[in-house]
Amino acid sequence: MGGSAPRQDHHLPAETTSFVDRRGELTQGRELLARARLVTLTGPGGVGKTRLAARIAARVRRAFPDGVRYVHLSGLHDPALVPLAAADALGLHDRSAQPPLDALVDQVRDRRLLLVVDNCEHLTDACARLAAALLHGTEGVRILATSRHRLGLTEEHLLEVRPLPVPDPDGDLSAAEGYPALTLFADRAAAVVPGFRLTPANRASVARLCHRLDGLPLAIELAAVRMRVLDVDQLLDRLDDRYRFLTTGSPVALPRHQTLRAAVAWSHDLCTLPEQTVWARLSVLAGTFDLETAEAVCADVPPEGDTRPVTDTGWRGPHPVLPAPRRDAPAALPRPATAPAGTVEASGAPPRSATAPAGTVDASAAQPRPAAAPAGTVALVSSGPGLCTDDVLEAVAGLVDKSVLCREPGPGGARYRLLDTLRQYGLEQLRRVAGQEEAARRRQRDWMARRAETYERDWFGPGQPETVARLRADRDNLRAALDYSLSAPGEALAGLRLAGTLWFHWHACGASREGLYWLDRALTAAPGPTRERARGLWVAGLLAAANRDFPRGHRHATEALALARTLGDDAEAAHAEYVIGVIRLFGDDLPGALRHFETTVARGPVPGRHLSLAGLDQVELACALAYLGEAERAVEVCEEALRLCERHGEQWVRSYVLRILALAHTVRGDLPRAERHAREALRLKLAVHDVIGIALTLDLLASIAAARGSHEQAAVLLGGADRVWADIDTGRWGSHTLNSVRRDTEERAGRALGPEAFERAHLRGRALTLAELAGRELQEPGRPHPAEPAAPPPHDDGTVRLTRRETEVAQLVAEGLANQQIADRLVIARRTAEGHVERILGKLGFSNRSQIAAWVTARRCPNPARIHPPEGTT
Repeated sequence: MGGSAPRQDHHLPAETTSFVDRRGELTQGRELLARARLVTLTGPGGVGKTRLAARIAARVRRAFPDGVRYVHLSGLHDPALVPLAAADALGLHDRSAQPPLDALVDQVRDRRLLLVVDNCEHLTDACARLAAALLHGTEGVRILATSRHRLGLTEEHLLEVRPLPVPDPDGDLSAAEGYPALTLFADRAAAVVPGFRLTPANRASVARLCHRLDGLPLAIELAAVRMRVLDVDQLLDRLDDRYRFLTTGSPVALPRHQTLRAAVAWSHDLCTLPEQTVWARLSVLAGTFDLETAEAVCADVPPEGDTRPVTDTGWRGPHPVLPAPRRDAPAALPRPATAPAGTVEASGAPPRSATAPAGTVDASAAQPRPAAAPAGTVALVSSGPGLCTDDVLEAVAGLVDKSVLCREPGPGGARYRLLDTLRQYGLEQLRRVAGQEEAARRRQRDWMARRAETYERDWFGPGQPETVARLRADRDNLRAALDYSLSAPGEALAGLRLAGTLWFHWHACGASREGLYWLDRALTAAPGPTRERARGLWVAGLLAAANRDFPRGHRHATEALALARTLGDDAEAAHAEYVIGVIRLFGDDLPGALRHFETTVARGPVPGRHLSLAGLDQVELACALAYLGEAERAVEVCEEALRLCERHGEQWVRSYVLRILALAHTVRGDLPRAERHAREALRLKLAVHDVIGIALTLDLLASIAAARGSHEQAAVLLGGADRVWADIDTGRWGSHTLNSVRRDTEERAGRALGPEAFERAHLRGRALTLAELAGRELQEPGRPHPAEPAAPPPHDDGTVRLTRRETEVAQLVAEGLANQQIADRLVIARRTAEGHVERILGKLGFSNRSQIAAWVTARRCPNPARIHPPEGTT
């Protein structure tokens, strides 16, 4: 039975921009975590809670032997999935029959770790239940949460994250660089206008601008992006115009949440009409997404090659112009149809003079903006044939350029993300015309369904690790697609179809609990006798069995078999039969399982049946034969299955074939061959991070080591296997067969070593990381593991020679310092610091600062400058 957990970094998020000084909050956060087990950072949207939490966690990580893990909740909207998201972040793959939250608490009961739970405000009750369970059920787990509201627990300590301090624009500004708000603006402005810095001539205007933005970091960053086309005074004038529009001329200052909203609305106004349309439609996407997904959701013209008929959900045709906005709901300001003489519009910017002021970018080369909507209205798209995929690409590029979309690396290339505040604003715009949100969500669901069908079709073949990584990256959008299907009237069957199509993801990628959750909902919502129901029933049966609920699994599988036969669907019937057989095997009915799989394998190919399950039929037959002592027959079956896998370049099923082949050779007494096959199986399982397969293979390798007299190695391997099983199911599914193998190994090694020596070796194995254990067993010390980042390429210390000053600069980059901060620290000019950074990038062959930071961390060499800054600095 499978269960992969592909690589995913649940450690602290990498910082792609510099972090402004919050030394007071950093110190206070550390002190609170030292005396409290639950600390919640509260504050308005856009104030910087997430960045501050990551910085606090980085500062205290050494105090937690079992690490710091990060739970991203911004793309999650179902409270029932919060415990599963936390378990996933912790690397747990529970397959017991316990409720998810109880299982989570049991698995971390003896650990000392920090769990950072980000964006709790929309899931407050579920997050409070998670925190309460961990606080009451463990002693070494601490929680750092971010939320716009408190969680409401008595154990909770609050740290209010306030906006950045801003000096009095009319006061003494000689020490303006000491104010974080001004530093943030200058840093972000310098990113779009090289050479920009605070000067006596612009300090007052920058201070006044930051003051008008209430020191909110997100609002300041959005405004700084406009420095491409405006200078500071023009920015301030435009912002004042926007505020006067919002307040109908009232001199009363806006409340802080309205200040941010005004800044967001202003950024929205300055987007082109296609950019506004794409922003609105992208708001239905959860988490991160790639360009293909953006095009599928946002384009009115179907992607090339999509021949499905146009529907009434909006594939083609112009979208209506929105009604005039209410005064209490900021929207676009009326724009003149044509720019005044001597001005030019660039990237949606307001008109500016033909001669650019000092410190701004000449907009003369900018693309002409599409015609604006009529005065007092906002159009989702301009009139005409609608958006094509090229339009979406241009709009995405524009939104990245305007800092509306964040770009980040991902499997298969770049991925994009909308900050929660910006997503919510886009969704408000989308909802202003009836049917637009429904159309966008249906497109998103249809696209995810097509992508899932493609992945399922290609699963038995090369590229499985890449497929696993892409599915994991898309999981928030898969959840959104499933939730839409199971919530919207008339869409339940499509939801059941999607949940069933993802069987390989639920089963092979360590997501059986979540898969069961969706399938239970879908089967209830779509009770009709359909092929989709037959598929959903056997998948639910397989996942229930994987979670030790064999009666439920058998009940679902037999119902699926009966329905499939009634429908005349031989493929789904064969799939259901596999589940029935595997339940017999892991229920310790070896003779019954042998008879079952002999029948199914002898039947031969079934049209429409997935080759993965056909291969697993052979695996389970060989497994039953080997455990019953028929090793020669088991070897023959495995060799036939290997030929099938090799013809298709398949790895996941092949790794199971190799494990059973190793088991058969162990029964035959050919231990060298058994060990060779088991090691190859382990290598393949590491490639897809198949945690259950790794645990099973470590058990087998321990048994082989004990059989050949390497008792200390057997004890170490058994300790490592027990550690992996602790994150899955310490009872090994309650299987007598699996537990007897472990027990026999322990008894044999224990007798040979003695109780104390065995215990020492076993503890040594439990203390090893998976990478260390695998490297030791595969005789590849230092082997990087898919779940643990390797030292970054492309050069090693023998080929790269940085000067002493370049080494100092590289280490300060690794601390997160911007060029101006590096210049201040080293008492050099900013331009000199910039030159050092450019030379470092060139020597190392890197393209961004985060790669430099990773390289510095990986080297772990003696430092001319501190790697860790003094407490309270950044």
